[in-house]
Amino acid sequence: MSSIALFVLLSLLGLSSVGAEDPYLFFTWNVTYGSISPLGVPQLGILINGQFPGPNINSTTNNNIVVNVFNNLDEPFLLTWNGIQQRKNSWQDGMPGTNCPIPPGKNFTYHFQVKDQIGSFFYFPSTGMHRAAGAFGGLRINSRLLIPDLAGLLDAGRNIGNPAGVLLNGLTGKDNAPLFTMEAGKTYRYRICNVGLKVSLNFRIQSHLMKLVEMDGSHTVQNDYESLDIHVGQCFSVLVAANQEAKDYYMVASTRFTKYSLSATGIIRYAGSVVPPSPELPKAPVGWAWSLNQWRSFRWNLTASAARPNPQGSFHYGGINITRTIRLASSVGLVDGKRRFALNGVSHVDSPTPPKLAEYYGIADKVFKYDSISDDPPATEAPITVAPNVLNATFRDYIEIILENPERSIQCYHLDGYSFFAVGMGHGKWTPAGRRTYNLQDAVSRHTIQVYPRSWSAIMLTFDNAGLWSLRSEMWERHYLGQQLYVSVVSPARSLRDEYNMPDDALLCGDVASLPKPPPYV
Repeated sequence: MSSIALFVLLSLLGLSSVGAEDPYLFFTWNVTYGSISPLGVPQLGILINGQFPGPNINSTTNNNIVVNVFNNLDEPFLLTWNGIQQRKNSWQDGMPGTNCPIPPGKNFTYHFQVKDQIGSFFYFPSTGMHRAAGAFGGLRINSRLLIPDLAGLLDAGRNIGNPAGVLLNGLTGKDNAPLFTMEAGKTYRYRICNVGLKVSLNFRIQSHLMKLVEMDGSHTVQNDYESLDIHVGQCFSVLVAANQEAKDYYMVASTRFTKYSLSATGIIRYAGSVVPPSPELPKAPVGWAWSLNQWRSFRWNLTASAARPNPQGSFHYGGINITRTIRLASSVGLVDGKRRFALNGVSHVDSPTPPKLAEYYGIADKVFKYDSISDDPPATEAPITVAPNVLNATFRDYIEIILENPERSIQCYHLDGYSFFAVGMGHGKWTPAGRRTYNLQDAVSRHTIQVYPRSWSAIMLTFDNAGLWSLRSEMWERHYLGQQLYVSVVSPARSLRDEYNMPDDALLCGDVASLPKPPPYV
């Protein structure tokens, strides 16, 4: 069976082994500006080793990944690894709350282990609006002009508008050469990620069913689908059997839940085919009720052999006592005449000193205030406060998080450092009665979840991975303008059993730049 990576982007244009250790994979990446033409119009984008999209990382469970990133841009740069849990190692998470950015002309080496994980993931730049200009790529376990324009729009209180197109592996569609070739009688694994900025997509292939086998790093019950809704930040793996007439076929990705319709096509060619694909494209589903029902059909495959972190991978998550419930509701409003997004009334802003470094150096009280939001949304629509938003979580507590969306557009949330059980969804505001609808048996363990318009989604997890972790909107406009927070999970033991020491080559900035290094954990 062959494995194929496919990255779906909404454009806003308009090995070696050491001793008994797990194997190491080494990469050297040069980040530069370069010309890209994703919609047929040349523009400056961000390239990695001259590539758009960037290089794929093909790894195996428990591999150690070492990526030396050289920043050849004229502005600071960071990469984050979407869905990689970074066990005991938030130092490598690559978010502005955990890492100082790589200055222009400098380099930083990421060193992390894909511990007890499988599946399809991706990396992308976490600084500013770099995500809109490239430098993203796939991580498998088994422009330049555009950047300031987008950031400038948001900083001025405007929105970034609708996307100008959809891309499949950086291309728009019908007139391009075939993306993939299949041999009749074989089965292929396609890994599909929505690495866009703001819009859900529906993916389908002419005349072929897709057997879903994995999402966000977890094996699923293997049901067949004619099409799949893939929301921002999510990755699916499907098996496609080459069992049709030997000719060309279109794969289609199109926008969902929007008043406008954009799509991209790519050709799958059967080996030896000289027959073009049918011009009649398969139609997309309509409405979010269809999407909700599809989500309800997803089930965790409890019999599949795979790496399972414990207790996050527990088969019995439904029987664990909930120690805390946190309800997070989004809001949008004006602060000093400019648009901001918030969670429970607080719109996050990055501080010059990353909160993780402030914690480690013992100066957190000088940089941010813990728990500036409560565990419930404000009773009334209070003014939005702009401040670093850091939530304290007790190490190893089992917590229920309710994500409420009072708005008319779909939303998506991602949590770094963890997989969670997506146990429930419903319309309106959440109440405790909603727990009666939870799937407490075989909900898929994953890292990104959608919240439908004027609805809620419920997730559960054990906060057993010490560190500081980003909980954020995957709609990057919302993220950039404050719809995010960090969860601080501190082990009271402060030992290497629970968290690694800060790397010796960690970049320092802000208030910790000149401070002596704290004593290491033991």
